[in-house]
Amino acid sequence: MDITENTLCDAFQRYFFCCRQIGSLPWQDLAQQQPSLILKILEKTVNHPLCRSYPPSLQYRRLFLLELIKKHESTEAEPQDELYNALADVLNTEQTTKCHKSYFLPSGGTVTLCESTAIISEGTTGLVTWDAALFLAEWAIENVDIFRNRTVLELGSGIGLTGLVICKSCFPKKYMFSDCHQKVLSKLRENIHLNGFVLTDEDDYTKTPERVKDSDTVQMSVLELDWESIKEQQLSHIDADVIIAADVVYDPDVITSFSNILCKLLLCKKVEKRLHIFVASTVRNSETYKLFQTKLDEAGLKWQIVANHKKNIFVYDANCTIHILRVSI
Repeated sequence: MDITENTLCDAFQRYFFCCRQIGSLPWQDLAQQQPSLILKILEKTVNHPLCRSYPPSLQYRRLFLLELIKKHESTEAEPQDELYNALADVLNTEQTTKCHKSYFLPSGGTVTLCESTAIISEGTTGLVTWDAALFLAEWAIENVDIFRNRTVLELGSGIGLTGLVICKSCFPKKYMFSDCHQKVLSKLRENIHLNGFVLTDEDDYTKTPERVKDSDTVQMSVLELDWESIKEQQLSHIDADVIIAADVVYDPDVITSFSNILCKLLLCKKVEKRLHIFVASTVRNSETYKLFQTKLDEAGLKWQIVANHKKNIFVYDANCTIHILRVSI
């Protein structure tokens, strides 16, 4: 088994995951058996073509390289110039407020996102990827038939992780991203372009959304959707088969408007077509999460927790509780 390939190919996605993997290796033995181990690790991480083209944050790369140097020096092996050169490159690079994160898909493809280095920026939390989005994307990959040849609407898409994974892995016919914050919508469009799609702008999204077409013929849209002000007449133009959302009910102030738009979408749905709704939530506060369930009950919506997927593909906090609710009328 090529240990560097299997344990470190995704390593630059998250530094702490990297350190856990490196720390768990029999480092002394590996260094003796594979003198070129450091070069292989560099090749699979900071010198990976994807990392060079779309680099993670400077702090992330710096911490990773410092940990790698620490492990290497503990073996009393000869210094590796390439290792210190890589660190020098990072230290000589100017700090920015944005970074990239890349995710490897089981199909062999990748999704790369440009996002903020700060959790809150531009007055929103929507410019970073949250754990529930990764969780929902993993679940979707194991439930391809829910999305295959369907029209999907995502509420609160953020910068696009879940939707891009579904479009590259689950073969939907149409996919509609949506959000309401202008900076988030701008970054979302940027990430769609970054992943090889081309957008054609339309003036009135309620008539014909922005269209994207990739080599597999999936049509993609970007909608500006404000849950507070949107009218049922506008929603009637959105004829989705599947609606998904991730990490959108973290705030009690948002829960009512989100429940209301689900009701409006269900009422607009043509009688002969069934609508599937899946909402992924990280349970940070049990009272807030119970409030969401209560609001669904008050709106006359049924809900149930769906079974978790079996395989973890991406890296996120394994200790957090994430549930996916299936919602119906």
